[in-house]
Formats: sequence, C-alpha cells, structure tokens
Amino acid sequence: MSGHDSKYFSTTKKGEIPELKEELNSQHRDKRKDAVKKVIAAMTVGKDVSSLFTDVVNCMQTENLELKKLVYLYLINYAKSQPDLAILAVNTFVKDSQDPNPLIRALAVRTMGCIRVDKITEYLCDPLQRCLKDDDPYVRKTAAVCVAKLYDINAELVEDRGFLESLKDLISDNNPMVVANAVAALAEIQEHSSRPIFEITSHTLSKLLTALNECTEWGQVFILDALSRYKAADAREAENIVERITPRLQHANCAVVLSAVKMILLQMELISSTDVVRNLCKKMAPPLVTLLSAEPEIQYVALRNINLIVQKRPTILAHEIKVFFCKYNDPIYVKMEKLEIMIKLASDRNIDQVLLEFKEYATEVDVDFVRRAVRAIGRCAIKLDRAAERCISVLLELIKIKVNYVVQEAIIVIKDIFRRYPNMYESIIATLCESLDTLDEPEAKASMIWIIGEYAERIDNADELLESFLESFPEEPPQVQLQLLTATVKLFLKKPTEGPQQMIQVVLNNATVETDNPDLRDRAYIYWRLLSTDPEAAKDVVLAEKPVISDCTAHLPKPNHNPIGPKEPIPADPPTPSSTCWPPHVPSLLTDATSSLPPTTPINYLQGQYAKQRQKQCKIIEIDKIVIGYIKTQRNVTGLSLFY
Repeated sequence: MSGHDSKYFSTTKKGEIPELKEELNSQHRDKRKDAVKKVIAAMTVGKDVSSLFTDVVNCMQTENLELKKLVYLYLINYAKSQPDLAILAVNTFVKDSQDPNPLIRALAVRTMGCIRVDKITEYLCDPLQRCLKDDDPYVRKTAAVCVAKLYDINAELVEDRGFLESLKDLISDNNPMVVANAVAALAEIQEHSSRPIFEITSHTLSKLLTALNECTEWGQVFILDALSRYKAADAREAENIVERITPRLQHANCAVVLSAVKMILLQMELISSTDVVRNLCKKMAPPLVTLLSAEPEIQYVALRNINLIVQKRPTILAHEIKVFFCKYNDPIYVKMEKLEIMIKLASDRNIDQVLLEFKEYATEVDVDFVRRAVRAIGRCAIKLDRAAERCISVLLELIKIKVNYVVQEAIIVIKDIFRRYPNMYESIIATLCESLDTLDEPEAKASMIWIIGEYAERIDNADELLESFLESFPEEPPQVQLQLLTATVKLFLKKPTEGPQQMIQVVLNNATVETDNPDLRDRAYIYWRLLSTDPEAAKDVVLAEKPVISDCTAHLPKPNHNPIGPKEPIPADPPTPSSTCWPPHVPSLLTDATSSLPPTTPINYLQGQYAKQRQKQCKIIEIDKIVIGYIKTQRNVTGLSLFY
C-alpha cells in the first residue's frame, strides 16, 4: 500500500464488515482491490476481520501483483487462526509457484513458508523443490530462506525430503545473492540442530570468498559469520583468508566491519608471523575508531564489541585511548561503556591522562556515572602497581570535596586497594575515618567496617569506631551486620582488652538471639564456638592471610573469544574487584564478609583454611552439626568465660 492509500485507515468504521463482504465479491476488479485495501487497513489497526477469510481468498485469482500481495499478507496474518479455511488457498499457491512471472513464483513460495500451519506444509514441498532449482536467481534465493522457515515448522520433513542437500548445492550457485541466502538459511538451521548441518570445506571456502565481493552488505554479514566457524589448516591459509577479507574493513556498513574484524581476529590465532599480526592490528584500528562517529545506538554496540577486542588484543587500540574520552553530549550508556574500555587500555604510559579524565567525570551531575568514574580510579590502582599511589591521591582529593556519594564510593574502592596492596597505604585511614558520620549506604559502611577490623591494631580508637556502628546493629542490612560481626571478632582477637570483650559479647548475643537472618546467626555461632574452644585456633581462621586480589578484567574466558558480531549476544559486564561470585554462605562461615572477598578467591582456599584448623585442633567440631549442637549445649551459658 502506497502513501496515497492513507485514506483507507481514516475511513474504517463499525458496521462495515457486510459492506466489505459485498465489495470483495464484486464483479469489478477495482472495487475488489479497494475492498482488500480496506480489509488490510482494518487488520493493521487491530480490528478482527477474520470473518472475511473466504471472501479474501477468492480474490487470489488475479493477475494484479499488488492485489495478490495484499491477499497474501492477509493470509499470513489469519491462516493460523483459520487453518481449515487456509487449505482453500493451496491450489492457488501451487499454481502461482509455476507462474511465468518470477516475482509471483517467489511471492507464492515466500507466503507459503510464512503460513505456519501443519496441514499446508506437506503441500509446500513440491513447489519449494521446484523453486530451489528455478532458472531465476530471485526465486532460488527466496526458496532458500523458505527452507529455513519450513525447518522451524517441521524439521523431520525437511530432512526426509532432501531440502538440506538442495540448500547445500546452492552454496555453489553462480549468483552471489543465492549463495548468501543459502548460507543464512543453513546457519539458521544449524542453530536449532544438535548435529552438524553446515560444515565449510576448502572448496566451499573458495565459493564463499568469491561471493563475498558481489553480494549485498547483509549477505556479506551472513557469509562472514559463517566463515568465522571455519578453522584454517595452517598459517598460510589463514593469511590468504585475511587478505581476502581485509577490504571489508572499509565498508560503510558497521555490521560488515564488525564481522570482518571478528573473522580477522580468529584467523590471527593461527598466524605465526609477528609482522603480519602487527600490520593487521594497525589496519583494524581506524575502522573501529570510525564506528565511534556513528549514532549513539551503533556506538554502543561497537563499544561492547571493542570491549571484547581490547581484552584479547589490547595493542590494536593501545594508542587510541583519547577517542574513548566521554563527550558532554554522549548518552549515559555510551559513557559507561567508554569508561570500561578506558580502564582496559590504561597503562603506565597514559595513566596520567586517564586519571585527569576520571577526576573530571567524578564532578559531573549524573550520580551513577560519577560512581562508576570513582570506581574506575580504584580499578586502575589495582591494575597498575606503579600508578597506585597516584590513583589514591586522586581519590583523596575527591574525598576532600565532601560530596556524600563520592566519598562513599571512594571508601569502597579504597577497601579493594588495601586488599591489593596490604600494609602499604594505611596512612590514609585517618582521612577515611573523618567521613564516618556521612556514611549511609550499606556497601560503604561494610567497606569502612572491614578497614577498621582489618587494621584494628593500628587504629588507636578502633573499638570506639566500631561501637558507633554497633548502636544501630539491629537496623542495619545483613551486609553490614555480617561485616560488623567479623570486624568485632578481629578486634577482640587483636586487642583482647575489656572494651572489645564487652563488644564481642553484645555482638554475638545480638547476632544469635535477636536476629532472624540465618547467615548472620550461623556465622555468629561458629565464631562463638571457635572462640570458646581455642582462641589461637580462631586467630588462625579469622585472621588468616588473605589472597591478594588482582585485576579481574585482564583475561577473557575462552568461550567468549568469538563473540564479536552483530548477531551475537552482548556480553554482561565483567565482575569488579568488589563483587563476589561465590555463594554467600561460603565466606560467611569461615572468614571475612562476602564484600571483602575478590571474585578470584578460590573456593577451596576457604575450605582449606578450615580443614587446617581441624587437623591442628581436633576440638573444633564438624560445621554441619555445630549450630544445632551448640544451641542445645550452650543456650544458658553466658559471660566471657566461654572464650577461655
């Protein structure tokens, strides 16, 4: 329907079904055509015109291509709700599939493939088989896509009738568009099949590379995506493939560029020549940078893919970090992705530039973006040993600004820095303690409590600082309560004086009696049991040396080395050093709070710490029985005598 047909949408009204029915059965061709347009307009705006199914089907017998297209559109929409009546159109479909006009032949087979009715699929097979071998390439390429649609409806029928073999034969077709559609159909079928359907051989490879230069841009995407599954036999073949694909890097379509980059990266794994690899890296940089000049939506997809590329090959964009600096008018989702890439490209050579940018971002108005910028500074400190001191200086400058959410985010990342560089930057703890009264977010509170507990022996008034948090212990979220419990136990083990003794008694009592959180209660009972059995053993467990965290974004897991391309799912954000991927009960039972454990901490480390203590102290009972047994035996026991 053209732009002149908008009148059909404005004239739809109630009570016109009988009028349409009469017009559809008119002897005048123009009236029938106008009636079908009105039906399509009513269908488009959501009106139910399924009662006109038989009358519309009768209009299929026409030589007018426009009218035939409209009728086919109606059939696609209502055939599923009227499967018995849809069979009435089969004879016309079969007849149209043999029409002298290739457009009508292609239209017939395309429509039959879109009608998802089991009763019709059997009648589709013979016309489809003919169209796959049609003399006209337009019909063949349409039939190729129809095979994939039929496979989705009835996979067994497609395999039994030999359509897959016919589809594979089209890979050798002389027309590049037919080849592209055949590849797209086979790739779609392969996604839904458990066995290999489409395997590229050296002969097939040559055909696909030849078709690549002549088909449309989306055909190139399908072919490049299929070629990415081919593994070259040796370095020489890989270099030849890359040489044929490299011109695609200059394509105007972003999808083609990303698919070409994906293919080149995969082949680079087999290329042994460092000079060739270096030249390829230089060639890939300009196209990737150009993608960042597109619309924000395209930028976002490009940035997500670049995020993966720089994890695998950081040298490609090592000298282009400035293009990832955020612009004032960038959407927030683009800014967030640029931050991630800047962290990955940060090095000792450019860290000063990066820190200046991050510091500037930390003063913007968007709170989420500011938080990510502050956290990015901390991640750079964890990643680059030599730049850690400069990163901490920037964080301290931001803390002095006294913006609440900036201060709290800075404390969170400084906690991670302490984990990365133990016993190195404790001099800044005094500055952090000045902001205790401003903390109101659970993660910031938990981080500050962890710092106080971890360095309790170096903080003169550590007991007073923790006591200020204990006043609101029952109202705190579980994350803060767990950290308070662990920090208080650390304080007691490091300073077993009267003050910490009273504090630990209060905390353990609150955590075991006045809480309904099972994680908190279980951890409190285990700490209580450890302390009452052997304080020295408790020290070995609670004060055990923790593994130093490292930058967790430096390596990309092998399954994700091949995710680049417009059809692939966008990966999730990588974990940050302050996150954890372990079940919450694992660290809560044995050592620190969950927020103090990096995602790289092996689970067997925690289990090993407890196993060592069981070997050294046979009095420590099995964890599975400790809670119930201790509740029964120690319910009425009070006082600090439990600890000795």
